[in-house]
Amino acid sequence: MKKIFKAILAIGIIGAMALGFAACGGNGGSDAIAVISREEGSGTRGAFVELTGVEVDKVDKTVVTAEISSSTAVVMQTVTGNKAAIGYISLGSLDSSVKAVKVDGVEATADNVKNGTYPICRPFNIATKGDLSDAAKDFIAFIQSDEGQQVVTDKGCVSTGSTGAFTSSNPTGTVVIEGSSSVTPVMEKLAEAYMAINSGVTVKVQQSDSSTGMTSAIEGLCDIGMASRDVKDSEKEQGLEVTTICMDGIAVVVNNDNTVDNLSLEQIRQIFTGEVTGWSAVK
Repeated sequence: MKKIFKAILAIGIIGAMALGFAACGGNGGSDAIAVISREEGSGTRGAFVELTGVEVDKVDKTVVTAEISSSTAVVMQTVTGNKAAIGYISLGSLDSSVKAVKVDGVEATADNVKNGTYPICRPFNIATKGDLSDAAKDFIAFIQSDEGQQVVTDKGCVSTGSTGAFTSSNPTGTVVIEGSSSVTPVMEKLAEAYMAINSGVTVKVQQSDSSTGMTSAIEGLCDIGMASRDVKDSEKEQGLEVTTICMDGIAVVVNNDNTVDNLSLEQIRQIFTGEVTGWSAVK
């Protein structure tokens, strides 16, 4: 009987511990911060660590305990489901499922990216190599036109200027685009708007990451590569021609139930490098 009692007691203790762990958001303590980051090769991660000081002397110092997410959508889902979580996403992908904190007192908005007051922003670039098909040329012309830049603006990004009204040369064919999961949502909208004008072209947008997009463009696996960061000199040296299609902010996001609504750049750096591990330290 004593053995049975001890076994029951042990099960009860383990169950209570599990419940406590779950109640704390699965991060080992009610005050503990759950850091959510992107995978290596992500343009958003590359830009984020550089702009926030998480990268030191070209070395990414993201805390080793960070949970790694493979896309913007996964980051948002993870933060939505964990009250202790903090992550970062493209401003153009921000919705009400998560809360964007102010950075140094400045809200993460397209207007603040445009006026230069929001400190975490980066370019959305496309890259091509060699001779392009008429269809690819026409689609790029659409992106840069008044109509294309209106799509960019409607998606919450910041236009860098347009070339005027779009007139299609009415080519036919298929355009394959690959790369950044942050650029993908706005590119899908651009493709949809373009194909409504010219049904003779099919634009296929394939989501991966910025580095894969650049490699695919270099190797001729796609017509256009997407990057949510500056294109590296080593990539340009392999024949890539780069066009910035817009600017985008990187929103630092927390769960909607989190009471924190403002963080300094230094606090963000400390959180993502593991120097600060509890929410009470930044409240």
